[in-house]
Amino acid sequence: MGLFLFLTVVQAIVAFVLVILVLMQRSEGGGLGMGGGGSPGGVMSARGAADFLTRATKWAAVLFVALAIVLAGVAVDASGTRTIDDSLDRTVSQPAGGATQGVPSAPSAGEAAPAQAPSDDPLAGVSE
Repeated sequence: MGLFLFLTVVQAIVAFVLVILVLMQRSEGGGLGMGGGGSPGGVMSARGAADFLTRATKWAAVLFVALAIVLAGVAVDASGTRTIDDSLDRTVSQPAGGATQGVPSAPSAGEAAPAQAPSDDPLAGVSE
């Protein structure tokens, strides 16, 4: 459980960094991107900053997805058993007052039971 908690905190930090990187990028409307100015060449020019932010955003997104996959694997391992639970109680008890409203009652001795299920019933041939 300690690994899961640690990875969850790292995932939250990566998500925060990813949001900040996306908000810092210059969009068509300007966004929160870097202002103009500076030298036309070099790493910290407008073009260099945009390239750096794009690469950083890409790697933050890759890290986010990888952590999500690892967290899913850790959660499955930590969840416990991997067996199918087939202990569902399938017995149905009749209410004390007979049939309830909206629930059809079983045919009495004087009534005939339906001969067969309707032909459009997809479960007509299925038996338990």
